[in-house]
This record gives sequence, structure tokens and C-alpha cells, in this order.
Amino acid sequence: MNKEVISTRQGISIMILFLIGTTLVAGGANKAQQDAWISISFAILMAIPLCFMYSRITTLLYGKNLFEIVEILFGRILGKIITILYTWYFFHIGSLVIRNITEFIQVVSFPDTPQPFVAIFMGLVVIYMIKSGIEGLGRWTEFVLPVVLFTLIIIIFLSAPKVNLMNLRPILYNGFKPVFQGAVSLIIFPFAETIVFTVVFSSLQNHRKSFKIYFVSILIAGLVIFSISIRNILVLGASSIGTLYFPSYSAVSLIDIGDFLQRIEVIVSVTLIVSSIAKLSVFLFATSLGIAQIFNLKNYTSIATPICLLMINLSIIIYGSTMEMFHWIERFLPYYSIPFQLIIPLCIWITAEIKGKSYNATSKNP
Repeated sequence: MNKEVISTRQGISIMILFLIGTTLVAGGANKAQQDAWISISFAILMAIPLCFMYSRITTLLYGKNLFEIVEILFGRILGKIITILYTWYFFHIGSLVIRNITEFIQVVSFPDTPQPFVAIFMGLVVIYMIKSGIEGLGRWTEFVLPVVLFTLIIIIFLSAPKVNLMNLRPILYNGFKPVFQGAVSLIIFPFAETIVFTVVFSSLQNHRKSFKIYFVSILIAGLVIFSISIRNILVLGASSIGTLYFPSYSAVSLIDIGDFLQRIEVIVSVTLIVSSIAKLSVFLFATSLGIAQIFNLKNYTSIATPICLLMINLSIIIYGSTMEMFHWIERFLPYYSIPFQLIIPLCIWITAEIKGKSYNATSKNP
């Protein structure tokens, strides 16, 4: 099977859509209330050194994905164990992405539509993406990203008549603790979820551009999340945002420019769903590649369909309600994610710094 290759631009496109996908659906840094914009600013700054670590891992053993890297560094047995853990993590978060979108669609658009129907439709689209290969996903996101960004910018400007600048006050009324908590929650979801790109970036055309992709993507996606968050606060107010599951949708639903522009939230819903499909595709790709690595399969695309169906099944049974889903995300997701996003990657990075250069020298001169 020929090695798939994605360009730097395609890598940036995939990561930006990945970062803004479900973040705009579910919101972020709500604990900080009117100070959410401060939390987002801190989260962006905190994400940069974390993503330097991720990019460094892929650069030190270039051309290898995360699963191959851990077997090279830690041996076959421990490497397989780490691969199994990460494969589960990517599979689980992929299921959570599906549930986020199906809850969003059911709550705001089609309350009578069964969630499995929506999940299966999404699954078919994502399976097609993976069957097309990571190159196909790269080309698609490269085309879609400008449309998504343009739509979001226009929507922000259309919200201007509903803005109330007093909603940003008082600043730091509840102290710095909620701001810090909001920043940490944003690091975990979505910025540190980019650990999954240590799987994707084995396909990079130029491995030395890995950190550039991380850096540019975090800045652009962070700016989008920052702008949307500010808009939500100015339009809805902090007290209203705290009671809403999907504040971005609620803010857009208030746009009403005479008889010319109404129900514009439908366009926004489509935009958010498209972004989330990109995110789900990345997790399905990583999970399929992980399973292929565990069982020594040569072609990951052949197992994408059953894995996606299992993701859909898990997404349906994992939470009993929208409230339960958001409760788990807020209370348990940070503790669940830290080992996968920080502790294990830190161990991999340190080991790669020690062994990586000698491995590359050996591979060049066998």
C-alpha cells in the first residue's frame, strides 16, 4: 500500500476544523462566565508548549505514527499496551463527538428524530472520508475550511445589533479561580485532544513543519473560539450562557434583520456539523490505524466501517441524557484525559529525545 501524504496546508486545515468542531457546538470555558474570553486567552498560551511536545514526538521519529513510535521506544509488549490504551481513548472520544452532534441536532433542530438515525447518517459520511484515505480528508478540509471561516465571520457581524457591551462586566468579579478552571477545561477540550495528530502527522509531506501546523492552527482556531465566545457573552449575557447547553446556537437564533434574514441558525448548524465531521474523521482514522497496528493488519480502511458502527453504538448507550453528557464532560473528562494528553506523552517525549536521534541514524545507515 502506497504511503499517503498530506501537505502543510492540508494539515492546518484538518486541525483547525478539528479544534473548532464540537467546541463551538458545546461551548467552552463557561465556568468563567463573562470572563470566558480571559480563559480562552490563557488556554491558547498554555496550549503552545503542550503542542510543541506533540510535534517534537513526531519530528524526532519522522515518518512514524504514535503507535509505531511507542513500540520503537518501549519495546513490543509495553508498546502494544500503550497502543491499546490510546486506541481506546481515540475510540471513546470519537463516540463522544458523535453523541455531541446527535444531541445538538435533536435538541435544537429535530426533536422527534431518533439519535441513531442521525448517528448512522454521520457515520456513513465519515466512513466515506476514511475510505478515501487521509489525503482525501486533507483535500476536503482544504476546500471546506474557507467556507466555514467565512460563514462564522459573517454571522459574528450580523450579531452586532444584539450586542450589549455591559455583559462583559464586571471583570474578574469571581476572582481568578474560575478563569483558571475555564482555561484548563479548554486545554483538555479541545486543544490537548490534538495528541491524536501524532498519528496523522506520519503522513506529513514535510515533517519539519509539524510545529508550524500546530502553532498556526491553535492561533487561528483559538481566535475563532475567542470571537464566538465574546459574541455569545455580548449577546446572551453570562447568566444565560450558564443555563444553555448550546449557547452559540441560541445567540445566532436571535439574529433577525427584518424579513430579509431569518432562521439563519440553520446555516450555522450545518457549518458546525461539517466541522464536527472533520473531527470525527480524525478519531476514526486514528482508531482504525491503532486496531490495524495491534493486529498487524496492512490496510486500516478495511476495518473503518465496523469500528465506526461500534462508535455509534457506544455513543447511543454511553449517556442517558444531554444533562448526563455535559455533567460527565465537566466533572470527569479532565481527570480521564490527563494521562493520555500529558503524562504518557511526556514520557514518550523524554524517551524520544534520548533514543530518537540514534534510531534515525540507525535507520539511515542499517
